[in-house]
Amino acid sequence: MAVDGPLNVIALVSGGKDSFFSILHCLANDHRVVALANLHPPDHPNASAIAPLPSHPGATEQRPISDAPAPLASSTDAGHGSSKHDSECADGETDLNSFMYQTVGHQVVPLYATATGLPLFRRAITGTTVDHGISYQDPVLSSTAPPFKADGPQQEGPTSDPGAVVVDDKRDLGEEDETESLIPLLQSVMAAHPEANAVCTGAILSTYQRTRVESIALRLGLIPLGYLWQYPVLPPPLAAAEESPRSQPDDAQLLREMESVGLEARIVKVASAGLDEDFLWENVASEKSIQRVKRVLRKFGGGGRGSELGEGGEFETLVVDGPPALFKGRIVVHDADTKIVREGGGSLWLSIRKASVEMKPQGQSSNEQIAGKPIVRTPALLDARFEPILEALHTDVQIGDEFQEVPLAPLPQTSGVVASNLPEQWCLLGSSQETSTESQTSRLVDTVRQRLRAQSLSSLAITNTIIVLRHMSDFPAINKLYGALFQEPNPPARVTIACGDCLPQGSEIAIYLTVQPCLGQNNRQGLHVQSRSYWAPANIGPYSQAIAFPSGPSNADHSAMKITTIAGQIPLIPASMVLPASDDSSGGDTTDLQITLALQHLWRIGTEMQVQWWTSAVAYFPRTPLTVDIRRKTTLAAHAWDAAHLWGLDTEASEEDDDETGPDLWDRKFNPQYMSLTGGGDDEAAPPSLPDWDVLASAYLTDTGKNGEENPVQTRRRYIPYMFAAEVDELPRAAGIEWQAHLGLAKVGSGSVRTFATTVPTRLDGRHLELYHVVVRPAAGGDIYVHTTAAFSLDKEHADNVSPSSPVTFCGDIDTISIEVGAALKTLIGSPKEDSCPPGPESATSAPHPYLTYTDTSHVSSSFSNMADANSASNASAVIPCYSLWNARGARLSTVALFQSHYGRTTEE
Repeated sequence: MAVDGPLNVIALVSGGKDSFFSILHCLANDHRVVALANLHPPDHPNASAIAPLPSHPGATEQRPISDAPAPLASSTDAGHGSSKHDSECADGETDLNSFMYQTVGHQVVPLYATATGLPLFRRAITGTTVDHGISYQDPVLSSTAPPFKADGPQQEGPTSDPGAVVVDDKRDLGEEDETESLIPLLQSVMAAHPEANAVCTGAILSTYQRTRVESIALRLGLIPLGYLWQYPVLPPPLAAAEESPRSQPDDAQLLREMESVGLEARIVKVASAGLDEDFLWENVASEKSIQRVKRVLRKFGGGGRGSELGEGGEFETLVVDGPPALFKGRIVVHDADTKIVREGGGSLWLSIRKASVEMKPQGQSSNEQIAGKPIVRTPALLDARFEPILEALHTDVQIGDEFQEVPLAPLPQTSGVVASNLPEQWCLLGSSQETSTESQTSRLVDTVRQRLRAQSLSSLAITNTIIVLRHMSDFPAINKLYGALFQEPNPPARVTIACGDCLPQGSEIAIYLTVQPCLGQNNRQGLHVQSRSYWAPANIGPYSQAIAFPSGPSNADHSAMKITTIAGQIPLIPASMVLPASDDSSGGDTTDLQITLALQHLWRIGTEMQVQWWTSAVAYFPRTPLTVDIRRKTTLAAHAWDAAHLWGLDTEASEEDDDETGPDLWDRKFNPQYMSLTGGGDDEAAPPSLPDWDVLASAYLTDTGKNGEENPVQTRRRYIPYMFAAEVDELPRAAGIEWQAHLGLAKVGSGSVRTFATTVPTRLDGRHLELYHVVVRPAAGGDIYVHTTAAFSLDKEHADNVSPSSPVTFCGDIDTISIEVGAALKTLIGSPKEDSCPPGPESATSAPHPYLTYTDTSHVSSSFSNMADANSASNASAVIPCYSLWNARGARLSTVALFQSHYGRTTEE
């Protein structure tokens, strides 16, 4: 579904501000809106009679417009509000409250056809809330998906876990989810407008709404557009940044952007403590209203993420006017034609009895539009962290040639016993018995199915995959076969590369899967954004941006540290899903921009998943004929990696003044008068930063320089996670780089992380081994987690000789690395006591086994011999064969191996 260039868009509208502002962004991105589409509640027998609205020639109804005009679609996230039902008031007025659809102000929706000049398609909402999970499950796939093997009781009812899939028994009884009402609505538009190939929605922070629209859109072959997704956390548009260069992005920035383009959005419903009837019919897209809403939410204990935008159900809006590029007329509602309706729980809404359209004079405000496009300010491509990185890469970047050592120090009170139930690595290698890539892929996929079935596992047990192809041109063919494995929402994160002739002869594909056999359904959190936005590239297909799960043997402790796997990130421009074009007509090099943009994608996904620390990272580069080129690219990527970690450390943070206008702490916690829907009465904790330097042991952050003064940049530079570069054959979409952070760590306590970096000399041709350890030792108890990156250098003779006559052996490298890593872990963790080491578990004194290995095939022979019969081994080492490997200082490596383990603590603690 990769369509470049302008799209023909069906715009889902509810009457609310977000759906219309999304339309304006579609127009600003050169797309054409072919029609508006709206879902309204079914006619209710107790609905009050409403005066007929004026006729509107542009409207297209799926049924005749009655005296009670029907409403439309928007949403709020599950967990805020109630499930769909009719709230009937004393005077007979009703509102259909729904997780998915806004219905207040539905009487005005038919007028949008006249006001915009666009055809309007409408259809009644049918069904009820069946699938309560925030990530929506296709009902057809739900009926065929195998049961998930869980290790605990299943969660029931609405959930706030973005990765959970909770399906009600109603589906088993044949009831249809209200989301499915979108299918006949969109099909009717597509029948009238066969050129339509995209659908837009106004989802900002609502995973609940976004995943449902994406599910329907992709089933119908439409590209989902969600330009407002994560808009509040994006950098301010360039014009806004120039006006207030010191301003930080906040939720209200989106409302200010609406105001700047002339969108008029009136509040028609309030449902939060402090927002009373005085707010009804206020234009929320105005600075006066913004400040008023902010003050009230803050005073009454709210003000959490998205509250200023009404994302938690605090208020709903109705758009009555906008820029002339979209609105040819203004909707007029007189005070005498409205009535305030009061529901329980402090909810108030405005019932509109009559409205009309006042057409604008032709050519009005022509300076506000260019070639029919609204002047909408869009977020800058790079934010404040990464724009300086790009500027720095344009200069002559130099990286130091010294390895920053942090000596090993033993950890007390550990048993030294490796915990059981660790992840399994399934390594599948294509065989020459099948001649085509498709036939090899088909067999490997069947093997995966058989293994899952043998262990009674769902495909959700797979958290991460790496696909290695011989030719990237085979990717479309294998993607369909691979995708058939995953029928549930949030498939595993994935990295795809092509390694050319580095793969064994006769093998066209290798698939490596990380499997968590003990992972329960409700312990798995996924992020799978398939809509185009300004935030990060859409993952349209069978792979998520990220999957997170609790660390430890049982995967059942929700309070435990979480391990996050993230998909490989290439430098696509999120709004258009194309690679950056050269800044000049000569087709100049875009390496600097591609390195920076792809790294920003990685950071944004990690931040959304609340990652606090990376274990290690690799930058994949496509093959280049000159060694000097790949060495230069490695140096640039290493500088960007360092700069992203050190950003902001050389600036003095300013503390905001305490706000004394709000309630005191007791009120915020216990007084219902000050509890909003968003906050529940408690102040919401700020999301962790990435990296979160507070997770490092305090001793690491107090080093001082020669003058006795602390230099935070130099102090922390030595603890930056290990990064290296791998030269492969080709990357997806012919990208210039693909970043892969191996693992991200979240929910890590303050001071619980220690890092160690050492250089170990070996007897193999005078080569040395670089070891980088990340050790997480939770203060509150629990297993100790250790991740080790081991990088084996090449001696100068081998490094300078591209085709050595006697290459080193892969098995020799792995054996040496494993022995040295085992010795280092023995120093860190210690040997197990005799009475604490029952038969069976591996101890820290044993040579560990890497879960992922990179090898330079031009210098290392027989890389795949270590896999033995890879298609039957349950824990073989995944091997990434490369044309070359480089450390962050531009030195050649022969092998890089990654290890992870969990160790128990002593019972004395």
